[in-house]
Amino acid sequence: MTTTQTRPHSRPLLRFVAHYVEMVVAMIVGMVALAPLWPAEWVARPDVHAMSMAIDMTIVMGLWMRVRHHSWPRTAEMSAAMFLPFVVLLVPYWLGAISAMTVMVGAHVIMFPLMLAVMLWRRADYWH
Repeated sequence: MTTTQTRPHSRPLLRFVAHYVEMVVAMIVGMVALAPLWPAEWVARPDVHAMSMAIDMTIVMGLWMRVRHHSWPRTAEMSAAMFLPFVVLLVPYWLGAISAMTVMVGAHVIMFPLMLAVMLWRRADYWH
């Protein structure tokens, strides 16, 4: 008699993927829920708008990581992975080399694989 069992490594993989998706959802919630709190005059500037969006995403994602019992160092690393693309792309924006749209799109495109890289680097904290 044989029984079908889930492969032992598929459950941790599913948790890893689910955790990534949870963080992305938390970021979206942060953008939607916290964006109205910023004064319109501030977010009229593309650079301030980009940083306010990064702050909004990071606050809720960081809170969610703490709810999920991640340590402060892991939460700080993930927060840095979210801010880094914005900070890096704002320099060429301020120098007039790229547009505000490039900052927004580029930072978001870079942020997701950078977050995944942090999760893979700290596999022991996310792969369980």
